[in-house]
Formats: sequence, C-alpha cells, structure tokens
Amino acid sequence: MQSGLKDIESQIGEYKIGNKDELESFRLKFISRNGLVTKLFDDLKSASKEDKPLLGRQLNEIKKLAEEKFNSHKLRIEESELRREESDLTLPGRNFSPGSEHILIQTLNEFVRIFREIGFKVTDGPELEEEFYNFDALNTPEHHPARDMQDTFYVQHKADKKKKYVLRTHTSPVQIRTMLANKPPIRIICPGKVFRNETVTYKNYFMFHQVEGLYVDKNVSMRDLKGVLSHFVKKFYGENTKSRFIPTFFPFTEPSAQLDISCILCKGKGCKTCKNTGWLEVGGSGMVDPNVFKAVGYDPEVYSGYAFGLGIERIAMLKYGIKDIRTFYINDVRFLEQF
Repeated sequence: MQSGLKDIESQIGEYKIGNKDELESFRLKFISRNGLVTKLFDDLKSASKEDKPLLGRQLNEIKKLAEEKFNSHKLRIEESELRREESDLTLPGRNFSPGSEHILIQTLNEFVRIFREIGFKVTDGPELEEEFYNFDALNTPEHHPARDMQDTFYVQHKADKKKKYVLRTHTSPVQIRTMLANKPPIRIICPGKVFRNETVTYKNYFMFHQVEGLYVDKNVSMRDLKGVLSHFVKKFYGENTKSRFIPTFFPFTEPSAQLDISCILCKGKGCKTCKNTGWLEVGGSGMVDPNVFKAVGYDPEVYSGYAFGLGIERIAMLKYGIKDIRTFYINDVRFLEQF
C-alpha cells in the first residue's frame, strides 16, 4: 500500500489540467466516489494497527493535495472563461464618457474670462459670514426686511456667541473684506455660492451662484459702469444684444440701476419669456453708496466706485433656454451631456 500511495501522489502531481473536460477527468480519477484516493481509504481498513496511523496521515495528505489541485484549477478555468466573455469581440462596443464641466461652471468660467480681459481680478471669501460684512458694512440697517429670518439663514457660532453669523446672501461681503484690506484703486469680481431662505420653485432656489464686481478709484462714474456691463453683455450674448439701465433701489448703491438686455429669444420683438416687453432683467448695479465707503475707511469725497451683481443660474437659463432652475441640481446625465 505504501508504494501505491507514492504512485498516486506522483500521478496527481503530473496530471495536466487545461480545460473543463480535463478537470472533470481529474476529479473522476482521484477524488470522486470511485476515485483512486477514495479506494485507498477502503484499503486502509485492512492495514495492520501499527501501520494505520502512518498510512492514514499520508493518505489524508494525498487527498488534500488532490483537492487543492482540483480547486485551484477550477478557479483558474472559471476566471479564464469570465475574462473571455468580457472581451468577446463580437459584442457591441461600450460608450465611454470622459465627463465635462457642469454648465454652471462653464458659465462662471466665461464670466471670469470676460472680466479678466478688461483688468478685473478674481477674489473669494467665506460662505459662512459675519453679519457685519453681509449687512452692516453694506448700509443695510437692522430693520431692513432682507435681514429677517424669512430671507436669511442664521447660524449660531459655538465659539463666538457675541457675533451673529449668516450663510451669505450675496458675495458683496467679499468686496467689504477686500476694501478693508487694501487701498484704492480696486477692480475685482467675486464669484461664489450664496444662500437665501426662499421657497423652491422653477425660478427660485435656496442656493445659487453670483458674480459681483467692484471698481473703486478717483473719478469713477456711472458712465464707466454702463460701459463695462455693455461690454460684458455683447461678449457673452453676442454683439447684437442691447442693454439698458432701469432706476431701482439697493441699500449699498446710490444711484442704483437694474440691468436689462434685449430678449435673446425673440430678439426684442416680444415673447412669452420677456412678457412681450422685448427685455429681460439679468442683474443689479449702481454707484457705491458713501456710507459703504465710510464703513471701510474710504473718504467718499475722494473716491467713488461702482458695483454690480449678476446671477449665474439666471443668465445660463436665458442663454440656453433652461426653464427650471432645479434642473441644474438634479444630476441628470441626460441634461448634463447637452453641454
């Protein structure tokens, strides 16, 4: 029996397994119910008591050897077949999408490019802002409705309970921080997220993006503001797009003006989108209020400046014919792939 064990062990080691049929032949020959290893266990019963322990150990090792070889080759063959299925050249090709920038990022980058070409620098600031920078320094008194809980998200700061913090309602606080840290002349744009406690509808969202601009120097006039925004409108929407200023009110500018553009859908003739007026509102602007200059330590008798604010979502909606602001945030690949 001892010589039989060595012979079977040698056969197991030399047996070549290359496919499923050979794997099954190996199983039938060695470890099946009628296999050679199984028969050796039957023969073990007739061995002497002295030889049984040694022969039993050797037989168990041979059985383990056979089972390990069977299992390892079985796994290899299965993995090989799986790879063959995955690389089947008769299957249709897979679509590969490299991805792209979100339409809002594309729009924002276009804003930045246009304003950088005419000398504006890009600045940034915190989204969680102190009330002073968001309201007080911008000539927005405590009784102003914009500071009410219905419009602003207030945040309690555990480390500093004396100051009130808000999720910024515009990027104008960046202008305040920049003026406090620098002397004129200043020419900046401030892109970023802003937050307002509004009911979500097709045209309103609790978070959106703005680009605000500021230019401060000696002898800055409303004419400079109109020239810059007219240049932006033509660059962004096309040379044939007209712009106009409508008097309005903002706490931090005086005089203030609403920026309108000729409707890009009907070319100013009148349609449902522009409510048959031929004009679309795209942002606000005006000359910086003297009280804002006083809050940052600028002499309003020496310096003047203008500021403007444009909504990224609104302008993108107008340019690309998007009717629901919520579409930007639902992560629908069918929508995103259009841009």
